[in-house]
Amino acid sequence: MLSRLTRPQALAVLAAPVVALLATVAFAPLPFSVAQPGMTADVLGENKGTPVITITGAPVRETSGQLRMTTIEATSPDTRVGLPDVIDSWFSTEQAVMPRDSVYPSGDSTKEIERYNREQMKESQDEATQAALNHLDREDDGIEVSLKLADVGGPSAGLLFSLGIVDKLNGDGSGGDLTGGRVVAGTGTIDADGTVGAVGGVPLKTQAARRDGATVFLVPKAECAEARAELPEGLRLIPVTTLEGAVDALVALEKGTGKVPAC
Repeated sequence: MLSRLTRPQALAVLAAPVVALLATVAFAPLPFSVAQPGMTADVLGENKGTPVITITGAPVRETSGQLRMTTIEATSPDTRVGLPDVIDSWFSTEQAVMPRDSVYPSGDSTKEIERYNREQMKESQDEATQAALNHLDREDDGIEVSLKLADVGGPSAGLLFSLGIVDKLNGDGSGGDLTGGRVVAGTGTIDADGTVGAVGGVPLKTQAARRDGATVFLVPKAECAEARAELPEGLRLIPVTTLEGAVDALVALEKGTGKVPAC
C-alpha cells in the first residue's frame, strides 16, 4: 500500500539525494584541465642560451624585431581538477577551463604524454623547415636547419618556426625584415605544403603575446572569433591560412603597401 507524502515531507526526501549529489560533484575529479598564458620565445633569438634556429649551408641574415611563438601552461595530466577549480577559472580572465582531451591525449600516462608531445614538436619542426624551404624554392639547395626549443611540446609553433627560417634566409625579399622591427607573435600548426592549422588556447596565447611586448598576432583564420572575444588592448590580429599568406601580410604591414588581412 502506498501513502501520499505531504509537500514538506516530499521536499525533505528529495533534498537528501540532491545534497549528496552536489557534495559528490564538488569533490569529484572532472575531465578538465585549467590553463593560463604560458611562456613565449623569440624564434629569431635564443632560448635558455641556445639559438632557436640554426641554419647551415646558406648565408644567414642579421634580423631585427622578434617573432615570438606562444604557449599555454596547463595543469599536469595527473592533477585532480574539481568543481571549485572550474568555477574559479570560469570567472577569471587569466585562466581557462579546457577539456582534458584537448590538452592531453586521452588514456595515456604522464610519461607517454610527454613522449607524444616531444614527437609532435619534432614532426612540427620538420614540417616547418620543409614548408619554409618550399616557399623559398630552396628545398634542393642542401640547406640544413636545426630547431631547438626547451621544455615545449606539441605542434603549435610550426608557423612561427617557418617564418623565422624565411626571415633568416630571405627577409622580406628586398633586404628588409619580415617583422619590420616589431614584436610579432602568433600560433598555428603548419604542413610541409604551407597550410596553417588551428590550435587550442588562442585567447590565452594572445595574453601571453601582449604581456611580452607583441603588437601583432598571427592567428589561424578559423580561430579569429575566439581570438577577438578576449583580445588584449594594443594587439592587432592578422588571420592566416598559409605560410605564403602570412609572409605577404607581414611584408604589406612592413612596407605599408597592399591590404593587411584583419579578423
